Amino acid sequence: MTLQDCYAAFGGNYADVSARLHSDRLVQKFMLKYLDDQSFGLLCTSMAEKDYEQAFRAAHTIKGICQNLSFTPLLNSSSELSDALRHGWTPEADQFFEQVKIDQLALTTAIQAFREECEV
Repeated sequence: MTLQDCYAAFGGNYADVSARLHSDRLVQKFMLKYLDDQSFGLLCTSMAEKDYEQAFRAAHTIKGICQNLSFTPLLNSSSELSDALRHGWTPEADQFFEQVKIDQLALTTAIQAFREECEV
């Protein structure tokens, strides 16, 4: 699996990130580092505990990472969630959170598959 294939698998924009980082080595490095980021876990915990201020910060962090790495679907859903939580919980927040979970799973599944192929 190539980086391009990986990005295609989760709907990311490889051309955009490649133009931004100018190196496949850097794209791969930061893409793989995403698997270690704790923001999604913090988001899940915060939403479960109804700590919407902390959930907003976690969603906003995810949005920033996704913007820098052109993780387009998760960028879009985390942006919607961040906006919905900006001033506390809103009725839309739960729906957006569900989409974030779907997009996060698609992203991490593709990155893990890429990583496994690279380790062989």
